[in-house]
Amino acid sequence: MTPGVVLAESPIVPQGDELVVGTIAFLIIFVIFWKKLLPSIKKTLDERTDAIEGGMQRAEEAQAAAAALQEEYQRNLTEARHEAAKITQHAREQGAEIVAQMRADGTEQRDNLVAGGRAQLDADAAATRAALKGDLGTLAIQLASKIVGESLEDEARQRGTVDRFLAELEAKADAQATAKAGA
Repeated sequence: MTPGVVLAESPIVPQGDELVVGTIAFLIIFVIFWKKLLPSIKKTLDERTDAIEGGMQRAEEAQAAAAALQEEYQRNLTEARHEAAKITQHAREQGAEIVAQMRADGTEQRDNLVAGGRAQLDADAAATRAALKGDLGTLAIQLASKIVGESLEDEARQRGTVDRFLAELEAKADAQATAKAGA
């Protein structure tokens, strides 16, 4: 540079005292920024990070809880289905037992009714035979009296004749029953 030439001040290059004041001002602002503003920014960012990570962690925990709850629900549902199948099977078995018991009771009642009916029929048949014996004997004596023309009034003789006649009829009936049973 030539001596005596004064350089014009450049708008880009600061002067020495401005450079010192500017540097001091920059350092003051930087220190304030570093001490005050940067921690609150960092705190805000940390809170957001915690909120996001905490939200994700809570979501993962909620998913794990939901999966556990669903697994428990499926287990309970399976147990309920198994229990329902056991109850249904038990009901079927009880129903079969009740039906078998009712059939046995019905068969027993039928057999009792049939036996009672047969006993009643036998008693009625015996009473009818006894009544018919008396009536048949009287009718036979009256018919025989008319045919023979004499009175068969002797009671002992009448009874003997009637008894002999009825014994012959019973013997013939027994012979026919035996012949039918053998055939």
